[in-house]
Amino acid sequence: MPSSKPLMTKSSGSIPDSVESALRTLETESSGINALAAALRGPLGETFAKAVDLIHNAKGRVIVTGLGKSGHMARKIAATLASTGTPAFFVHTAEAAHGDLGMITKDDVIMALSWSGEQPEMKTLVNYSARFAIPMIAVTSNASSSLGQAADIVIELPKAREACPHNLAPTTSTMMQVAIGDAIAIALLEGRGFTALEFAHFHPGGKLGAMLKFVRDYMRTGAEIPVKPLGTKMSDAVVEMSAKGLGCVCIVNDAGEAVGIITDGDLRRHMRPDLLTATVDEIMTKQPKSVPPSMLATEMIEVLNTSKITTLLVTDAGKVAGIVHLHDLLRAGVA
Repeated sequence: MPSSKPLMTKSSGSIPDSVESALRTLETESSGINALAAALRGPLGETFAKAVDLIHNAKGRVIVTGLGKSGHMARKIAATLASTGTPAFFVHTAEAAHGDLGMITKDDVIMALSWSGEQPEMKTLVNYSARFAIPMIAVTSNASSSLGQAADIVIELPKAREACPHNLAPTTSTMMQVAIGDAIAIALLEGRGFTALEFAHFHPGGKLGAMLKFVRDYMRTGAEIPVKPLGTKMSDAVVEMSAKGLGCVCIVNDAGEAVGIITDGDLRRHMRPDLLTATVDEIMTKQPKSVPPSMLATEMIEVLNTSKITTLLVTDAGKVAGIVHLHDLLRAGVA
């Protein structure tokens, strides 16, 4: 029968027992990550570098495999590799013996995850790797295991206590597996000089995809741009601001180059009896901040946040090409 003890009981202090449990879990898993980092600063670092070089120089893909909880981690690692420029996919260890071996070619690299290194189901992949000289990287806590002895490279993870109070449920161990997978993926990304533009090719959907689009994808153009030439009376400029509804008006010279901007804030700062009869030249903020159409949306948001503004002019060779408002970015799910 399950215990009837309330989960929200208080410990001796003011923290609920469930939160105390959560903190113990996080501390235990953190100790595993710290042990992994320490190992990488030692002998494991050289092995890790060899594994990264092997994958980097491979003509084919990375086949990430595992069973049980290690299989779930392997699937995640394969997804991270693929999304960061290293072709990879997951093959279930047990399914490999039932036809999925056909997915693996001689140009590939196998990355096999097994904490114990003694899963019988892994034998099929091990034999296939040896038969066709497909290099194998073992990620295990036991280099002397069957898997470790069969692999070309062994990334031996430090043994660490599971967060489970019985030291049974895979928790710290799976955290370490996915962490080493992330480390490999990022090392490959940085080694290849994988750029944000390349990243955008693999992430066209959702908020991430929206942020990896360009300024030109979000800017208003043509008649939607509030713009007036130098010498315009402020009365006309205010009408333009109100008509376009962006809280600003761009001021251009005869060549169509942006030379100033007038915002709602400028109107408040220059409020005086003759404001509407003054010219925009007297009121505008000169050298307005602008961005090019080719800038990534992520970089544009950084400019908006750093400058603490809500509107950005978009210029091409100095001439006004468009305008972007924070509200447009919010509607698009970017900001």
